Amino acid sequence: MSVDLKKQGKEGRRVTWVGAVVNLALALGKLLAGIYGNSQAMIADAAHSLSDLVTDAVVLLGLKWGRSDPDARHPYGHGRIETFSSLVVGAVLAALAIGLGYDAIWQLIRDEAHNPTWLALVAAAVSILAKEALYRYTVTVGRKIKSQSVVANAWHHRSDALSSVAVLVGVAGAIINPAWHSLDAWAALVVSLLVLKVGTGVLWGALKEMVDTAPSAEVIDSITQCALDVAGVEQVHDLKVRSLGGRYQMQLHVVVDRNLKVTQGHAIAKEVEHCLQTELQDVDEVIVHVDPSDIT
Repeated sequence: MSVDLKKQGKEGRRVTWVGAVVNLALALGKLLAGIYGNSQAMIADAAHSLSDLVTDAVVLLGLKWGRSDPDARHPYGHGRIETFSSLVVGAVLAALAIGLGYDAIWQLIRDEAHNPTWLALVAAAVSILAKEALYRYTVTVGRKIKSQSVVANAWHHRSDALSSVAVLVGVAGAIINPAWHSLDAWAALVVSLLVLKVGTGVLWGALKEMVDTAPSAEVIDSITQCALDVAGVEQVHDLKVRSLGGRYQMQLHVVVDRNLKVTQGHAIAKEVEHCLQTELQDVDEVIVHVDPSDIT
């Protein structure tokens, strides 16, 4: 494993630790604001922030072990651990969305009225700003280090910001006009659908990687073309590509003139490998088999 991947893993853990500290502070702050600000929605939002701590822990473990060096028992590395952490984050997001939606519908059915104070309103505004800033910071790092689990965790931060928007709308409506208390539940229901969409997307992406689903046709075509552009390569066949921890591992066969020396064929294979690892993004391991052309 390259030094760059280790450095990327360290960057991912750093941003996740920052998120964990912010989540803990927000959870405690929103819990107190919910209790003293007389807002059930804010107390529920505090529980949402606490759930972020669970995914933070999962992502930290995934980055620590998923980007560790290959060993005798794991010659292909430990990228599946990071994929599994993405799977867990996606499942938590989906479950959280279902829970939020259920609570919102139940609150609409019961038509319960609360009389929140300005304390809950201020807490919701602070949460929105903090979580949106945390989302932007985390998603930028996640995309930079090519970590699906970090990007998924960033969306968990944004889901928390969106739930705080729902609280802000509901609390503001209840303060302006107590008869509008149902705004809180309607806003929470909309947010739950948005979070469910993100969660199922993350979950589906991780599941596809777990079963070695091939990348898009565009990626396959770019790999094939890159190999064909190498001097001496006549054909490319039996290309197999999978994603592991957000990076591509592949093997392919290239056809060369059968009259070439073994060393010349080997040199062409190394040039194909170099092309794929330098011209394409997110490429990890490349195995190139050399086949001789037929004589007519």
